[in-house]
Amino acid sequence: MKLLLWPALLALPLSSISLGAGIQDHAGAILKFGPRVTGSAANEQARRYLETQFQTLGYQTRRETFSYPRFDDLGSDVRVGQELLSGNALQDSAGGEVTAPVVRVPGVGTPADFAGLDVRGKVAVVSRGQIPFIDKTRAALAAGAVGVVIVNNSTGDFRGTLGEGVDVPVLGVSPAVGEALKDGQLVTLRVRVREGNVQAVNLIAFKAGVDTPDVLFGAHLDSVAGAPGANDNLSGSLAVLDVARRAANTPLSARSFFMLFDGEEDGLLGSRAFVKDNPEVVTGLKAMLNLDMVGVNVMPLSVSGEAPLVEAARRARVEASVGTPGSSDQVPFRQAGVLTLFFHRGLDANYHQPGDTLLDPALVEQTAEAAFKIANEVLKVAPLK
Repeated sequence: MKLLLWPALLALPLSSISLGAGIQDHAGAILKFGPRVTGSAANEQARRYLETQFQTLGYQTRRETFSYPRFDDLGSDVRVGQELLSGNALQDSAGGEVTAPVVRVPGVGTPADFAGLDVRGKVAVVSRGQIPFIDKTRAALAAGAVGVVIVNNSTGDFRGTLGEGVDVPVLGVSPAVGEALKDGQLVTLRVRVREGNVQAVNLIAFKAGVDTPDVLFGAHLDSVAGAPGANDNLSGSLAVLDVARRAANTPLSARSFFMLFDGEEDGLLGSRAFVKDNPEVVTGLKAMLNLDMVGVNVMPLSVSGEAPLVEAARRARVEASVGTPGSSDQVPFRQAGVLTLFFHRGLDANYHQPGDTLLDPALVEQTAEAAFKIANEVLKVAPLK
């Protein structure tokens, strides 16, 4: 049965949730906090809740803090007549509000696409695709545009990065919003942004005396703005907790770290910080198992990584394949020379959307069981320290 945010469950005070509660109850308790954007109150509430669960299982916990600069969209849109249409500011866009006519630019916004168009003092509307966002924006600026709207080339809106600061507002919108922006029509483009440092926290759970683990189980706890993050990635975080539950009274617990990374959505920053700050741990790892988006069965569970761990998975009777797809928290570990496995069930329709409120507890448990079995196979051939 899939989990939905039932009002009765969400109304329960935190103290009324049993410390022995299952995945379904944990998810209900955490999702009520809201989107877990790094640096937000909801992010900290979720971490504190899960920290308590690890401690209840007999683990010690440690927090490692780090900070980084971040660009936040405080609510951006484009007004057409009396209609207000939402979009997402592209990172590195200038903030500001401009009212000007629309110019629909053919093609994808190359310099040649702007040739012969009167764009000076107007809002250029271009399609996403083929060339980087910054190249589209540079071409629009060179033609004299005072604002840029980039229309997605697939259903829904999107978030993107220019890669360098620009002096005009740049907004990304869905195809439906793009359709409403007619050539010559007067619009008001409003981009509201904030830039500043974010305080982030990685959470580590471990048994007393474990300083240099053989295996590290990881998942990112943060979500994007506006998305409750049930599948992305509360599902992975709860799977890590469930692995810790399974391992609690076994030898695996004395050779493992269980980690919830922060800042993944802003560029794998939590895992990068951990790898940088803990070289003695990283160099001693026999395996890093990363669990990301495992609560919705878009596809059967995909387990992929380097050949030695794939062999361990097959010995554990878990289907796995050699390869290193995905951009998640296993990447910094792999770049540091650690063998990794990535557990994933595909991008569901609510990826990074307000509708990311569903996960299937059974799928989370199945993922945890697979990770638990594989780790034990790894340790059968990994000598004790």
